[in-house]
Amino acid sequence: MSAEPSEDDIATIGFQIIGLANEKPAGINNDDLLAALPDVKPEKRVQALNRLLQEGVLEILKKGQSLIYRLKDPAKKSSAPKDIDNEEKIIYNIIEEGGNKGIWIRDIRVKSNLIMTQLNKVLKQLENKKLIKAVKSVNASKKKVYMLYNLEPDRSITGGAWYQDQDFEAEFVDVLNQQCLRFLRMKKETAKECRDGPLAVQKLSYCSVADVHKFISDLGISKISLDEDDLETILKTVVYDGKAESLLTGDGKFLYKAVESPLASPGLVQMPCGICPVIKNCSDCGEITPKLCSYISEWLD
Repeated sequence: MSAEPSEDDIATIGFQIIGLANEKPAGINNDDLLAALPDVKPEKRVQALNRLLQEGVLEILKKGQSLIYRLKDPAKKSSAPKDIDNEEKIIYNIIEEGGNKGIWIRDIRVKSNLIMTQLNKVLKQLENKKLIKAVKSVNASKKKVYMLYNLEPDRSITGGAWYQDQDFEAEFVDVLNQQCLRFLRMKKETAKECRDGPLAVQKLSYCSVADVHKFISDLGISKISLDEDDLETILKTVVYDGKAESLLTGDGKFLYKAVESPLASPGLVQMPCGICPVIKNCSDCGEITPKLCSYISEWLD
């Protein structure tokens, strides 16, 4: 009966594997290991590899039908649990790279090279272990993206404060639009009481996003927490409606002031485009287009 490999044996083999991986930054496979370590028994090689994977020295990838071992970037440490198998670890690492914007299942399949049935099985296992989660995206209502379980989805995925269960909250936006405008008009009326001349009145008529944010927060009309970026989005719709104007300051921030509009409001705030979180990605081709947008269709109906 052969003796159990000692800790020194495993450590020595581990150093040899690290040296080989250094020579091949793109990664090494089992054929490379067999050629470089012909005298090492398979069970010892497997033990050394598992040790390096558990310690986070190596990462495991799949290329075609082969497993690839690659030295891990010290700055990019995986949070994958140690008790999951190799396929789960591959999928977990791919999803982790997607961050809080997630990753489409199609991209996971391309990167992992797993067949669809096997990929669905691994995804289900990771979901059951509460390591990942599927999140519906406002970009495409019938598609899901995957991300780590403990991450809060980016607002480009959820739509931010303006979407509830993928439904555009038009009434909520309209109320905020009206209250922001009310504050701007109150600020303008108060400024008129200044007796230091028209320039002083003009200056006092402007208010910052922080001022508006405090006013809306004090009103308590929102059940969810709104930040200054959310309120600036609403203020921009007031500007688009021709009821306010903005002024860029030296520090790159905007101030806002109510104006008297000689024309009727175009009502842009009432349609999804006015505060769409993915409007920058919208075009006449691709996955995000006005023609395919279900929110515009519902709004027109």
